[in-house]
Amino acid sequence: MFFSIIIPVYNRPDEIKELLESLLVSSYKKPYEIVVIEDGSSIPCQDIIESFSKKLNVSYYFKDNSGPGDSRNFGMKKAKGDYFLIFDSDCIIPKEYLTEVEKELESEFVDCFGGPDAALSSFSKIQKAINFAMTSFLTTGGIRGGSEKIGKFQPRSFNMGISKTAFEASKGFGNIHPGEDPDLSIRLWKMGYNTRLFPKAYVYHKRRIDWNKFSLQVAKFGKARPILDSWYPEYRKLTFFFPTLFILGLFVSVLLLLIGLTLPILCYGFYYLLLFISAALQYKSIEIGALALIAVTKQFWGYGLGFLESYIKVKLLKQKPQVAFPELFFKVKS
Repeated sequence: MFFSIIIPVYNRPDEIKELLESLLVSSYKKPYEIVVIEDGSSIPCQDIIESFSKKLNVSYYFKDNSGPGDSRNFGMKKAKGDYFLIFDSDCIIPKEYLTEVEKELESEFVDCFGGPDAALSSFSKIQKAINFAMTSFLTTGGIRGGSEKIGKFQPRSFNMGISKTAFEASKGFGNIHPGEDPDLSIRLWKMGYNTRLFPKAYVYHKRRIDWNKFSLQVAKFGKARPILDSWYPEYRKLTFFFPTLFILGLFVSVLLLLIGLTLPILCYGFYYLLLFISAALQYKSIEIGALALIAVTKQFWGYGLGFLESYIKVKLLKQKPQVAFPELFFKVKS
């Protein structure tokens, strides 16, 4: 099995340096290559890549900006391996990662897989709080954090693998972003390919974003979901509405409180208490427990309202997604 690691990067040379440093200590001893694709950055990382050229089998390509999905496709077209492993540039790779992937593929081969993410002890408190919001069973059902109990597993492109055969058949990622990873998963399913979670093939996902960027990111996630539902209605789920219902329910609970009905707001209070206790115990920090409440609120607020806006425009008003939300679509150039 010859792996090709595919890493798109945009204006983040420090991140790619940290990622490559983590691969230097990999326990995997078989040959593999690393393909770095600079997506039209104004702050290039070529010097960083060249500094690793004698230590790792790494190649570097610069292309015009066309988004992460198209950059991954570009890299997979250049790659020489039979199986492509895709990382975001803000990931740090555990030393056993490649070994764990090979074990999973040898025991039960699958043409596309995804792995969970975790937080290193060195991550900032806000990064840990955001990681909790994105991976906890209490917030996302654990589907990003290691659980495969909710339907078919949809790999996320910060940590996923796809065979060369499946890539060539599917043509890889589309031009929507975010949402390009579930779009690819569904197209693979419709072509007869399977996806699977590799629970031990986790990465440390640093998510170097502040609160405002996090809010913007989750809002885009919410906007993308009704678009995907309009393309693939057979894969719609009621659970996709939950963040929107959560926010609307919170508004209603506050209004009911004004007329003396306390039970709804108490239910929300109990849920937030569970979040606080869970996050505080997970990271052994009361402060992170409190920050997790902010992260979860921003997550539900951003995703829920983004979903609602997109549902109205795309589903009810029948607007074309590319017209309603041009910021979610890259112009493919490669």
